[in-house]
Amino acid sequence: MAGDCSPSAGVKFADVPNGLAALGKVPAGGWLQIVLFLGLVEKGLYTYDSTRAPGDYKSAGVLGVPNGSTMVPGEGRNRKLNSELANGRLAMMAIIGMFFQDGLTGSAWGDWANYADSPLRAFEDELGVQAPVGFFDPMGMSKDGDVTAFRRRRESELKNGRVAMFAAMGFITPEYFRFPGYLSPAKSLKFADVPNGLAALGKVPFTGWVQIFLFCGMVDFGLYRADDSRDPGDYANAGILGVPNASGPMSDPEGRKRKLNSELANGRLAMVAITGMLFQNGMFGTTGPAMWGF
Repeated sequence: MAGDCSPSAGVKFADVPNGLAALGKVPAGGWLQIVLFLGLVEKGLYTYDSTRAPGDYKSAGVLGVPNGSTMVPGEGRNRKLNSELANGRLAMMAIIGMFFQDGLTGSAWGDWANYADSPLRAFEDELGVQAPVGFFDPMGMSKDGDVTAFRRRRESELKNGRVAMFAAMGFITPEYFRFPGYLSPAKSLKFADVPNGLAALGKVPFTGWVQIFLFCGMVDFGLYRADDSRDPGDYANAGILGVPNASGPMSDPEGRKRKLNSELANGRLAMVAITGMLFQNGMFGTTGPAMWGF
């Protein structure tokens, strides 16, 4: 827009930057006009009426034009009102994203490369940063750029993802196969007698739990020991699929990166999957085919 925003202050419209930087450029008189205009619209032109549907104002027509044409009730009207709600939700997400990027890069349309000093950039090329989400840290846990803390969290994510993949497979497999014979001969407990899902927790004898914990400890602290000189989750004794001393490192860098990214993605999916399985099993007592409606 041409001309002066505030002739008395000598501020032209062209002098007012876009985005958050404008907050400090608009004079007090301008803010007063904005507040008065919004009050006029909110309390005068479009007043709330409890006898009408939410957002339906007597003075408003199509696109909010005062006293404009109104739509005849029907399928077309419902479709347009649903579109308005959907567009409003999208706009709320969009403006929040614009404000966030404007605050970081100095421009609502700025290039991420303009904010080279951001601690978040320290991790944007790490494994697990995949399209379409990119680097995803909604809680801001990595905003301090602490590499040691990031490494510890990545180690935990990999370990939890691997356990979750085993857990998801272990949850499904007993529906189709069980070992023959006895789980505990002393208690005359057969493998076939142990139910699948959470109900198994009360069936496995104490010595069975001791063996499970000892085995997990042997794997975690003996076979696959963390080494600070290696990448998180990379153990000296582990080969492909975690098989001890299996094939050596992958020679193709791109293929290796793709497979490691796949492992992270599958681990994340497995964590969600096993959580959902356990939740449904606990709520409804269903496992296996019954859980998926087969």
